[in-house]
Amino acid sequence: MRTLSLLGATGSVGASTLDLVRRQPGTWGVRALTAHSNAAELARLAREFSAEVAVIADETRLPELRAALSGSGIAAAGGAAALVEAAARGADLTVAAIVGCAGLAPTMAAIEQGGIIALANKEALVSAGEVMIAAVATHGATLLPIDSEHNAIFQCLAGNDPAHVRWITLTASGGPFRDWPWERLCAATPAEAVRHPNWDMGAKISVDSATMFNKGLELIEAHHLFPVGLDRLRIIVHPQSIVHSMVEYRDGSTLAQLGPSDMRVPIASALAWPRRMDTPCEPLDLAAIGELTFRKPDEERFPATRLAREAAQAGGAVPAVLNAANEVAVAAFLDGQIPFTRIAAHVENVLNAYAPPPPACLTDVLAVDSEARARALQLTLSVG
Repeated sequence: MRTLSLLGATGSVGASTLDLVRRQPGTWGVRALTAHSNAAELARLAREFSAEVAVIADETRLPELRAALSGSGIAAAGGAAALVEAAARGADLTVAAIVGCAGLAPTMAAIEQGGIIALANKEALVSAGEVMIAAVATHGATLLPIDSEHNAIFQCLAGNDPAHVRWITLTASGGPFRDWPWERLCAATPAEAVRHPNWDMGAKISVDSATMFNKGLELIEAHHLFPVGLDRLRIIVHPQSIVHSMVEYRDGSTLAQLGPSDMRVPIASALAWPRRMDTPCEPLDLAAIGELTFRKPDEERFPATRLAREAAQAGGAVPAVLNAANEVAVAAFLDGQIPFTRIAAHVENVLNAYAPPPPACLTDVLAVDSEARARALQLTLSVG
């Protein structure tokens, strides 16, 4: 039996992971489960999977969690430090699925144990890529990406020399607004932005898909995961979300990973690696799908990918500034404070105004993140 810690158990990635674990009785022993604030659901899952410890990030919900776990023998803890302690328990596999920079310190703690980390937290590599990749090398950890695009690249690279890669192509659905004219984009509502045409995701990541920031963040992440050079990474819009990414080699061969729009496919790849496992996902019916289409991204209407590439080229602290400013801008949009089309503009304004020195450690990254958020919030309040 292998041990598993799941950081972010009540989110969409957590739910998909536990669905697969549930289908493999006797295979996994759950060491730690964490959640942000849903104490009732966390307690239910901890009891179901006989977790050693359940951790709630929001300490105000800790009494509720303790009450719900009373008599179970499962330890309960709360707060940021407890998240880090849970991640440091040294499971065979840690799924890092905490959304946002709140997942940075726990992910680093898991890396420092030298185990396998199945990474769903984009911010870990976007904001602290250089620091975390160095820690992976130092501690002998293994990173397995479970974003569908990066997992697809990982599969397409298997057994091949990265020096032979001509292009890595990340596919993007284009989100719900891909065909909308500028005038319609200016009036887009939060409810429309979170209705992704292909994927069932949380509000923040759904908005990121609509702005294309999601793909920009994935470009930065791919730059760290697959060091073939930023000039060999590109993005293409693929509305059907069937081809999850492609790798073209110097001989002209292109390998692509295809699959249903279901996060259980890439998660299963990480859970079973280096082998394979069954999933309940429906097989692809290419005849029923009929056609697969591709087109270049429109960086006039969706400048996020341009901003992300520029941030990756600049390196240092710039990607962390971009990520923090985007999180604040997305929250402001979801709260009705700014229009959809101001999200990228706010991020660019923060990038132009704040240029901190490169971070040397995770503490530096978190300081940059905090300052960038403060500046983005101030801009949101002053400009709207």
